[in-house]
Amino acid sequence: MGTREQKELEDLFDELDQLLKNRDVQVDLAERGINASLAIVAAEGLRAYLRGEKERAAEDFSTVSEEIAHRARTSKAHQPS
Repeated sequence: MGTREQKELEDLFDELDQLLKNRDVQVDLAERGINASLAIVAAEGLRAYLRGEKERAAEDFSTVSEEIAHRARTSKAHQPS
């Protein structure tokens, strides 16, 4: 990435990555049923898309989508009727 705007986006994603790897943030997200690792993959997918890396973005988004759908089905199956 060469432009100032692109650099700002990269910096923003670097900050987001650090934040999502922060233990306190991970605990807070986990308490709300959000997996920080999946959030990181989703952010990487968006970063790749904004870089023009569409195949990688599609792969990351597909992974995140499949995993969230699977977890939603699993948690729904474990809820009392």
